[in-house]
Amino acid sequence: MKCNICPRKCDVERSSQKGMCSMPESFTVARASKHFWEEPPISGTKGSGTVFFSGCNLGCVYCQNYEISHGGKGKEISDGRLTEIFDGLIASGVHNINLVNPTHYALRLKNVLSQYKSTVPVVYNSSGYERVSTLKSLSGLVDIYLPDLKYIREDRAEKYSNAPDYFAYASRALIQMKQQCPENIYDSDGIMQKGLILRHLILPKNTNQSIDILSWIKNNLGEDTTVSLMSQYTPCGKAEQYKELQRKITPREYEKVLLAAENMGFRNLFMQDPDSSDEKFIPDFDFSGL
Repeated sequence: MKCNICPRKCDVERSSQKGMCSMPESFTVARASKHFWEEPPISGTKGSGTVFFSGCNLGCVYCQNYEISHGGKGKEISDGRLTEIFDGLIASGVHNINLVNPTHYALRLKNVLSQYKSTVPVVYNSSGYERVSTLKSLSGLVDIYLPDLKYIREDRAEKYSNAPDYFAYASRALIQMKQQCPENIYDSDGIMQKGLILRHLILPKNTNQSIDILSWIKNNLGEDTTVSLMSQYTPCGKAEQYKELQRKITPREYEKVLLAAENMGFRNLFMQDPDSSDEKFIPDFDFSGL
């Protein structure tokens, strides 16, 4: 079957060809382990059971996981091995199964999750560059959506991700995610069981775009939407080719966006420590847990 899972609509037969994501039809994974650097309701005290899929349908030039998203580093595994990995993570005590960058495997994951009944919440952790039809096929199989909303301006999306249609797709995708998970539900320890956390990575010299994104979120998803404002940008990948991306964001840039969010009335905000932009927080993609 030809692959048109994501907005790229490559229309290639991934059993024999590779599209924009550069991945074969079978799962390719670079790491599976406990992760403690997600938002508190996701990582909690026991960690999030992250499974990092190789390849990417978006391909940002500054990606912190460049060696797997662009470089394709990873190990091909079967559907059965993936569920064994899930079992191992759950046995280790993680709060959830966190599918990191799963978009280009969404329909294969649908088949797996339709058969595999996880005893912990399933997190869909994506760039937001999704087709609504694909997300609808995951309805009832995903407990928590953890998407990015990276851009609202076509020129930035084209320049940094070769995806001028990013916002057109991501905006509809986020509305669909919100429809599937309209309310955030937590257990007695404050660990999320169902819901939506919307992430936004603030880029250097892009604070006005960030504020426009917050305005869209308020007007279309509501000021009660849980928003994570991320300060962790650090130059990676091919960022050195773009003058404005050659540095981390400044405290002033972060504070400007945070103040705008507070003034708009957002009630559920996650803030990020400036130290999070240190490269030590980038996972080592050494095939751990595979």
